[in-house]
Amino acid sequence: MARKAVSADGRVGTSPVNERGQRVRLGDRLYGQIFDRIASGDLNVGDKLPSEHEICDEFGVSRPVVREALLRLRADGLITAHQGLGTFVSHQPAPRIKTFSDVQNIGAYLRAQEVRIALEGDAARLAAMRRTDEQLADIAHAHAVFADGIANGQVVLEADLAFHTAVAQASGNDFYLGVLETIHESISGFMRLTLSLTRTGSRARGQRVVDEHAAVLAAIREQDADRARIAMQFHLGQARYRLVDRERD
Repeated sequence: MARKAVSADGRVGTSPVNERGQRVRLGDRLYGQIFDRIASGDLNVGDKLPSEHEICDEFGVSRPVVREALLRLRADGLITAHQGLGTFVSHQPAPRIKTFSDVQNIGAYLRAQEVRIALEGDAARLAAMRRTDEQLADIAHAHAVFADGIANGQVVLEADLAFHTAVAQASGNDFYLGVLETIHESISGFMRLTLSLTRTGSRARGQRVVDEHAAVLAAIREQDADRARIAMQFHLGQARYRLVDRERD
């Protein structure tokens, strides 16, 4: 049973740990709602967001939840805060993102992506140090399948997952795969969104993803551990930015 605690405003609720989890989930939802308004053009670049108090009233959430969502929107480059002036939209995602069913979960997907950047970057580093010839061949095969799909206009989720899984397996540490498995649903959701944007975007967008995979593969092949880590982190960071910034389409 959850331990009861009294909040700063006198309300009785769950323990601070559970409150934090609930706030994050509410923050995800609010993130998605504000993201939706930015993506739809209800809020355009340069527009000022309502105040924290107004957002609280409109969405029926507490100020900590609003701050959680706004903090992450700033971290993702969608909004910028100016002291004494307010918070303004600074970037917009591609409008077609609203046509994809997973968009309401984007807040959680982007949180999972933060974990991936740290985790998979280090897995790639270890893969460069420890990979066997057979594991290298698996990574190369997964890359070739993904690249062929992009070239033929067939962007397949499984091919992207296979590449990242092969790199994690080559790390020689099963814990990497285990942790990734715990956030598999969010990883798959993120990939569905980004690959849908790639499928409906420019050919150059798809080629950039292929080139980023190729850079990871090359570093692992040459057993350059630091370059492999940087290449993987760059790739995952770029995937994140491609999702939230239409200028990277």
